[in-house]
Amino acid sequence: MNRQAQAVVMLLLGGAIVRASVTDMYLRYVKESLQPFLIAAGVVLIAGAVMTLFYEILRPKPHADEHSHDHGDGKPHREPWVAWLLILPVLGLLLVAPPALGSYAAGQAGTALSSQQISDYPPLPPGDPAKISVLDYASRAVFDKGVSLGDRTVQLTGFVAQGPNGEPILARIILSCCAADGRPIKVGMSGNAPAGLADDTWVEVVGKYTDRTVTDPVNEETIPYVEVETWTQIDPPKQPYE
Repeated sequence: MNRQAQAVVMLLLGGAIVRASVTDMYLRYVKESLQPFLIAAGVVLIAGAVMTLFYEILRPKPHADEHSHDHGDGKPHREPWVAWLLILPVLGLLLVAPPALGSYAAGQAGTALSSQQISDYPPLPPGDPAKISVLDYASRAVFDKGVSLGDRTVQLTGFVAQGPNGEPILARIILSCCAADGRPIKVGMSGNAPAGLADDTWVEVVGKYTDRTVTDPVNEETIPYVEVETWTQIDPPKQPYE
């Protein structure tokens, strides 16, 4: 791979990053707050590629094969063609849109609730039902024993996954930085729980606190339950992670 080909690959990579960053695609890989950094990185790659191509076009052309170079023995050597494999991840980013982490990832990892413990919980937001995250509900239910939830009705949004007993649970993936460190938060559903839905189906659940819990067999952490009153199937949200 000569320098011009390297510049083309870098141009494609920068363009793919910018394209993903200005659409919702980047939300499947990283947190929303990292968008400006992704755009900046893509622009830098594009600028570097354009400058390299400009230099290569203007500089005098060597007489030797442009795909070869001298190792000091006076004989030209071709660059390894395996370097072209670098273009595969670029094409993957441009042509393939992998789904966000979902029920499979939730089933392979234990609930991450133990790392989210806090000692003081603010009042629930106004409204009936109060719209809170799956993480917020699970934390209040386990570590606050539902005191800060009281008898308020809450609304949670997540995807359906298979629970420890084979029953459907509500789950959501939380990120520290990117999808590579994604961890699930799991909430069991009792009462009028969704039934007959496929894994990864997104739902909005309205219900109240219950002290029922179950142990996650993956890491033996506590999974709280919510007493479901109503639920609605929804389209996957723009931001799939919490």
